[in-house]
Amino acid sequence: MKAMLLSKLCNLNEDHSPLRLTELPDPVPAAGEILVRVSACGVCHTELDEIEGRTPPPRLPVVLGHQVVGRVEACGPGAEAFEIGARVGVGWIYSACGTCKYCLAGNENLCADFKATGRDVNGGYAQLMTVPEDFAYRIPAFFSDVEAAPLLCAGAIGYRSLRLPNIQDGQNLGLVGFGASAHLVLKMARYRYPNVKVFVFARSAPERAFARELGAVWAGDHAEEPPEKLDCAIDTTPVWGPIVEVLKHLAPGGRLVINAIRKEDGDKEALLRLDYPEHLWMEKEIKSVANVARRDVAEFLALAAEMQIRPEVQEFALEEANAALLELKTRKIRGAKVLRVA
Repeated sequence: MKAMLLSKLCNLNEDHSPLRLTELPDPVPAAGEILVRVSACGVCHTELDEIEGRTPPPRLPVVLGHQVVGRVEACGPGAEAFEIGARVGVGWIYSACGTCKYCLAGNENLCADFKATGRDVNGGYAQLMTVPEDFAYRIPAFFSDVEAAPLLCAGAIGYRSLRLPNIQDGQNLGLVGFGASAHLVLKMARYRYPNVKVFVFARSAPERAFARELGAVWAGDHAEEPPEKLDCAIDTTPVWGPIVEVLKHLAPGGRLVINAIRKEDGDKEALLRLDYPEHLWMEKEIKSVANVARRDVAEFLALAAEMQIRPEVQEFALEEANAALLELKTRKIRGAKVLRVA
């Protein structure tokens, strides 16, 4: 099979082609696994973190990609959940132990044995991949393969981050950063809470304009002050500065949810500006999002089909994965970037 393979870590500013088109042996599904012929795979900011060593894969080489849509090509021994040809999706959560207290409570995202697609195991920047059948999901017929791909990470993690603030209809929601996940959160928020007001903080003018197109009542730079206080906010940026800024704008009892896999060390001096009376007083809260559980993916796919939500996508061929990653690195973003594999 053809795959875009990551063999070494590098800085994308210095090496614009970290992935190499490679011919690899076709994978064989083990017991309880299915073989998926990939048709589309989303491109995620997390892959930049993997390539540049901020959240490095445990071993190299590896095939990246954790927003995978394809069709079941074969089933391993005992795998009976899907028929051959079934259209399935695979997200960031590749597997978990299934027996710890977190797994038994439906919080596999907190499992110590959590394995991530495209980091701990080969992912979807390839023509074929295997996955345990319990961690694959049927894709609703409403979506094309390319439309479904970003739903499996950007959408699912956005769904989880929207659940955690306990937002009520009629409240004010802030979105800090406006990439693939945040634009889906805005659509979900406006659907589930018709009277919610969404305020968007984004660095670039095109992102702010896009947010207003999708129904944000206000969009400004991270350092700007919104016209109203926020009951809750969701941060999707990889830096500390915007968090410090948005904490100032939370109403008493407000909650900030940080939806990011890591924060850049080079921005840590921003935390020195953290002032208890201004940023944390009046019972404000900060909560992080860690990965996704199976429930998040399954529930969000059903909700997305009900909403008939169509993510904004830009398509690239598999061989153009480096170009898509570089655009993501340089903030050329409007919606989600997706590789068309088949």
